[in-house]
Amino acid sequence: MKEMQHYDKAANKFYQKQRFTSMPVHAWDLFSKNFQKVCTYLSDLNIISKISEDKSWEKGVPFEKEILQKKHIVVVTDTNLNIVHATENIYEMNGYTPEEIKGQRPKIFQGEKTCRETASKISDAIKNHQPFEAVILNYRKDGSTYNCWIKGGPIRNTKGKVVNFIAFEKEVA
Repeated sequence: MKEMQHYDKAANKFYQKQRFTSMPVHAWDLFSKNFQKVCTYLSDLNIISKISEDKSWEKGVPFEKEILQKKHIVVVTDTNLNIVHATENIYEMNGYTPEEIKGQRPKIFQGEKTCRETASKISDAIKNHQPFEAVILNYRKDGSTYNCWIKGGPIRNTKGKVVNFIAFEKEVA
């Protein structure tokens, strides 16, 4: 921390000459947390962009807007419904890290009290390569439940073949 002490003194001296005051060190903690989230969102965007390029997704999949503006969780699966990527913010919603659920199927979030009718409607939409939107009771890693709004559907490549599925999610009351 001695290195920072010298930096603080030098920065303070410089800013005094500029006729404005330096930012208090505790403000960096607030900035750092926000900066870390932005970095995480950008990392998720890079990963999904790479999947998009590798699978030649058709234009118009709004994952960038869903992540950066809406702060939604994004889950991408292959055509067999194995999770290939989940954004880091999934941990805040259900306690699972993306690494823990990679290769799993989204049914990992369902349990005894999950509405079978709603799950069946989602499953039918996926089988028929149709978009869907629903609220379903899901389970966190610790076994507690939460209502999850999901908007999802198939992703086609530039030749029109379904190559992935994507879901945008958030916890709702």
